[in-house]
Amino acid sequence: MSGFFRPEAMATLRRWREALIGLAVLIAGGFVALAALTVILLGIGIAFAAIGLFLLWGGVQRGRFRQAATGPGIVTLDEGRVTYMGPLDGGVIDIEDMTVLMLDGRSYPPVWVLRQNHAAPVHIPVTATGADRLFDAFLRLPGIQTGQMVWKLNRPERNLVLIWEREDGLGWPQALN
Repeated sequence: MSGFFRPEAMATLRRWREALIGLAVLIAGGFVALAALTVILLGIGIAFAAIGLFLLWGGVQRGRFRQAATGPGIVTLDEGRVTYMGPLDGGVIDIEDMTVLMLDGRSYPPVWVLRQNHAAPVHIPVTATGADRLFDAFLRLPGIQTGQMVWKLNRPERNLVLIWEREDGLGWPQALN
């Protein structure tokens, strides 16, 4: 079936797959709710429509986060540990130990900068193979605002942008808007 669609169309479908699944569940739930003859079917339809709406919302955020995997290096995520293996450098960082997440738009492609105390920062191109897995890793950061993160990723500034910073108990912000 992959020969039936152009590669660009398949890439678009893969990028937005969660949103499309959420849309399908939302439509199916709405159809069941509208065609319901009993209160039970109405409740089931509304529940499915609500689940579809949540899936659609999360899928849109994930779709906006994904970039074409044409950049250098490979990203893996294993139990909260991010590993980046690039052609010139690489690194490993535990999400639980992260102190700062930044987006560096001064390079092409932009790179994620992950910092932790007493270690060199890890620079990961947003287009590295497997970089879309970072969305799940970043969800573990307390107080991160994924909407702002995705917005800044899709409108990169030509400078270093702070996305998230761990609260240090001195009143510094956890996340920036």
